[in-house]
Amino acid sequence: MTFVPEPLDPDDSRPPYEQVASSLGAAIRTRRLAPGEKLPSHSKLTELYGFARATIQRALRDLEDEGLVVSRKGSGVYVRNRTERPSGLRPYVEQAFSSQNVSIDFAGFSSETLHAALQDPIDKIRVGRLTPASVNIRILVPDMSLPQAAPVRLSDGADDPRLRNRMHGLMVGFTRGIANQVHELSLLGLVPETRVQVRVHSGTQFFKLYLVNEEDAFFGYYPIRPNKVVAQGEAIEIYDLIGPDATLFHYSINEGESSSGAKQVEQARMWFDSVWTTIGRDFDPDGA
Repeated sequence: MTFVPEPLDPDDSRPPYEQVASSLGAAIRTRRLAPGEKLPSHSKLTELYGFARATIQRALRDLEDEGLVVSRKGSGVYVRNRTERPSGLRPYVEQAFSSQNVSIDFAGFSSETLHAALQDPIDKIRVGRLTPASVNIRILVPDMSLPQAAPVRLSDGADDPRLRNRMHGLMVGFTRGIANQVHELSLLGLVPETRVQVRVHSGTQFFKLYLVNEEDAFFGYYPIRPNKVVAQGEAIEIYDLIGPDATLFHYSINEGESSSGAKQVEQARMWFDSVWTTIGRDFDPDGA
């Protein structure tokens, strides 16, 4: 099938190469460009998008850096099999908000990365570029009032309430920010139905999991590394769970019902729902 891109938004203020990269990335994520499929030539993409060849080349470099395509010398540019390497979360979250009903489940340590990933789609809803009918977000995080395996003091590996209080404050800040921003969309009449729920559990969260629209799962491990933080006015050397260093691996039901990706998504959904409905306890960030 001949690839035909969706029309670009004439009001999009981003540089042309970002618009092209976003358009091609969306086509790859929705499988209008399938894994292993060869992209149109540079000259054809120039014709399709109406931008200079240098713009197309820059867009393709960005897609390659993101892990969505691979360039094969003398052959062309191909869609990469998404199970071959890690994928970024943010573009998929933004793509999810183009659906009528948006659902995101998150299990992790503080929801900091989710908070950051939601900023662009929320901004686009505010200016009318995205118009979902509902947004439903569930956040599952550890109860920091209880001792954790990490963070702990580096000197003796012991629990320190100051560290837990610090992490509790971060978690409350990010979850409250998500809840308030999403709820505001409903108050402004931009999204008819919104809901953000937070639950805590009694255990250290050694990995992070995102389930996006019940179709895509992103999974990554938190590495534990030495760190130095300030808690209650004192610098403390600790063993810490480092969220930004957690490489996310992407699995999708769009790979086919019998694929390993579809099975990973199914099992991730089962795990999340089981914890949410059994040992998860309701938590109100505004009441913390």
